[in-house]
Amino acid sequence: MTIDRDACVVGVDFGTLSGRAVVVRVRDGAELGTAVHDYRHGVVDQVLPTTGRPLPPEWALQVPADYVDVLRTAVPQAVEAAGIHAGQVIGIGTDFTACTMVPVTDDGTPLCELAEFAQEPHAYVKLWRHHAAQPQADRINALARQRKEPWLARYGGLISSEWEFAKGLQLLEEAPEVYAATAHWVEAADWIIWQLSGTYTRNACTAGYKGIHQDGGYPSEEFLAELNPAFAKFVADKLDHPLSALGAKAGTLTKQAAEWTGLPEGIAVAVGNVDAHVTAPAAQAVEPGQMVAIMGTSTCHVMSGAELSEVPGMCGVVDGGIVPGLWGYEAGQSGVGDIFAWFLRNQVPPAYHEQAHERGIDVHELLSELASAQEVGEHGLVALDWHSGNRSVLVDHELSGVVVGQTLATKAEDVYRALLEATAFGTRVIVDTFTKSGVPVTELVIAGGLTKNALLMQIYADVVNLPLSVIGSAQGPALGSAMHAAVAAGAHGDIREAAAAMGSVRRNVYLPQEKNVEAYQRLFADYLELHDYFGRGANDVMHRLRGYRRAALEGKS
Repeated sequence: MTIDRDACVVGVDFGTLSGRAVVVRVRDGAELGTAVHDYRHGVVDQVLPTTGRPLPPEWALQVPADYVDVLRTAVPQAVEAAGIHAGQVIGIGTDFTACTMVPVTDDGTPLCELAEFAQEPHAYVKLWRHHAAQPQADRINALARQRKEPWLARYGGLISSEWEFAKGLQLLEEAPEVYAATAHWVEAADWIIWQLSGTYTRNACTAGYKGIHQDGGYPSEEFLAELNPAFAKFVADKLDHPLSALGAKAGTLTKQAAEWTGLPEGIAVAVGNVDAHVTAPAAQAVEPGQMVAIMGTSTCHVMSGAELSEVPGMCGVVDGGIVPGLWGYEAGQSGVGDIFAWFLRNQVPPAYHEQAHERGIDVHELLSELASAQEVGEHGLVALDWHSGNRSVLVDHELSGVVVGQTLATKAEDVYRALLEATAFGTRVIVDTFTKSGVPVTELVIAGGLTKNALLMQIYADVVNLPLSVIGSAQGPALGSAMHAAVAAGAHGDIREAAAAMGSVRRNVYLPQEKNVEAYQRLFADYLELHDYFGRGANDVMHRLRGYRRAALEGKS
């Protein structure tokens, strides 16, 4: 296939709070234009927009129309910013947060858009951050261990409440009428491709990592029936669909989607993918040992390995889950940037905000500047980064944050630095667990918005004791999606070829400092002691506190 020298592709990254589109030149990966559109409804975690009805704890929903608005606004704005003619675009690819689920009718209409379900919370998109299905996840894990299900080891021994089956079981048990009306239980990553191409495809990435699809199949009907007899046909009736390979062509852009985006009707639409997994080739991390940490509101860790290994607490391992021919591994932290943002909103005194405003800088910049003047351990604190639960390696979203060592002399910058360090310690636990399990990590590549915080990056290098490389793009997921679009359009033969031509990385930007490495080793030992004490059953107080909170809130409703 002959591709014009000026041919371009569009990548769209659907994040937690916004969607970002980028226009990329196929031959060299030059990013010509970008645009961002914030979701009008953001994350729905307090009240349902249609009713004002309060939502229970641990809920996190979204409105699917917000995703279509990204196509209508960010894509044409990015093309305009690029200064190109829309006819130069030969393909479009997307990525999404996961596991983010949409209950739809047979034609793909989200149930929340039907009048009879507009006031039903379970009819809306359940965002990855929705952790209210923990009781269902606990039952899935207990039964899988009891039955010695072979697929459980592929997920580090635990299935997350964030994933397809736990959320599906919650839907059945709490809103059976919505469950009955659900023709397809669809990953948002696939739903948006449905809107673009008019074709429902199920991508192999989310099916493997979030949908317990291993060795050609899902958990058995017998297993599902033991969870709940009405759940026995969940796979057959709601989930099962032929799988599509990453980088494959899902279809072509429909007339309606062309009107939304301003792109030519009939161009290639790539199979859907996950934000973290598309970022690895964008950072040219396609070989074993290269772990990519995509750091934003949360962090997702992905890497490829030549061999299949069982890693405790990993989010999953899928054959070809990132690049063909290698096992793709995933782990993650449920809260990172979210924790820092929470601290600024709720814990930082007004005087800091006023000082930052007077200097014309962000409060994060001010706190990082103050914290960077400290020696390691000077604040006398150690924290646990579980404000949004623990994804890896404990896989327990009932856990919560802790800061130990506070006194009347503790300042905001002290706690801020301790929280930065806690997230680095969480990544260190993941890296060490992979290495001990026979999947050695030789390089840590950082992507995402948090790369701009130099203090945070240096802390990670010192804590993990590895050189940190940084992706060369400010929008790694969107670039990765564009690269998959280039493959789907036939401009590159496969994703490795696309990574070589279009990817970008700066190697060894942050190097471990020996003095800090030694100091952090002591603090990490304290972190591990707290990690195992609260996270492995020695003290169950966090679970009890969550129970007290739920009971109190239910009593008020």
